[in-house]
Amino acid sequence: MYTYLQGRLRQRMRALNETAEAGFTLIELLVVIVILGILAAVVVFSVRGINDKGQGAACKTDQSTVQTAEEAYFANNSKYGSMDDLVSGGFLSTASQWYEVTLKNNETDLAVTAIPGKPCAS
Repeated sequence: MYTYLQGRLRQRMRALNETAEAGFTLIELLVVIVILGILAAVVVFSVRGINDKGQGAACKTDQSTVQTAEEAYFANNSKYGSMDDLVSGGFLSTASQWYEVTLKNNETDLAVTAIPGKPCAS
């Protein structure tokens, strides 16, 4: 038979063993941190070019909008108009900050070109 002290000693030994097995070791924590670091590096490098693609799409859309507004202006007035004409005529809500309209041959020919120093000028 066990004495009272032996029973208490066994209870404490079981409690110590259970708590010692419940935690993580330092090696396990370091391995998890290294894996998370590798995953973070992969994500950073994979999303790095997304901003460039978005800027390119915005440039193409803005140029297309200006050209469409010019075509609509030409359909109404039989001549192309400047950027101010497009805005005042209601064909554009605001003047483009990235593109300018260059009129040629007595306003019967135009070129939509990127403004130097702006994001779309490459």
